[in-house]
Amino acid sequence: MGDPKKARKQFSRPRSPWRSDQLAQELYLLGSYGLRNKRELWKTQTQLSSYRKQARRLLAATAEVRAREEKKLLESLRRKGLVSESATLDDILSLDIEDVLSRRLQTMIFKKGMAISPLHARQLIVHRHVTISGRRIDMPSYTVSRVEENAIALVGVKDLSALQEPPRPREEQAGPAPQNQAPQQPEAPATEPPGKPGGP
Repeated sequence: MGDPKKARKQFSRPRSPWRSDQLAQELYLLGSYGLRNKRELWKTQTQLSSYRKQARRLLAATAEVRAREEKKLLESLRRKGLVSESATLDDILSLDIEDVLSRRLQTMIFKKGMAISPLHARQLIVHRHVTISGRRIDMPSYTVSRVEENAIALVGVKDLSALQEPPRPREEQAGPAPQNQAPQQPEAPATEPPGKPGGP
């Protein structure tokens, strides 16, 4: 057991972090699911890797061990909504990163139409406007189970756009002065210089 003051590392970095195809895929996932940074993506990838590792271990295990552990793993993933009721270990190996990201609370709120964007959904969660069965959840990465899907609700929000920042006014382009501006006073005509003394 490690030191409780030092949290255990929950993710592992990719082996080749600078590949162009990998960078493009990470950027797509960050934008599509409203993730804060790549660390959240790496945590999800590590979680998916753990599921696959358990499935591969059971496929190579003895019949006795597989019969005992396979049911537990499949039941756990069924509750999380990652596999169907008739799934097998091969279905676990076919899971991808988007299957796990789609079970996040942030993604579920956006899919249910409670937010107008993934980032808006994240804002609602962080500001504690989301409840599940009456319990406030402020973690965007919370994994929603099948039982909790219909128990998600918003509190303290009258309109979907109520918590959005108001649009910033655009800079007015240089043009004619507005019509309601007070008219300028005409300049007084220049006075002629006085005549010379003794003139006509």
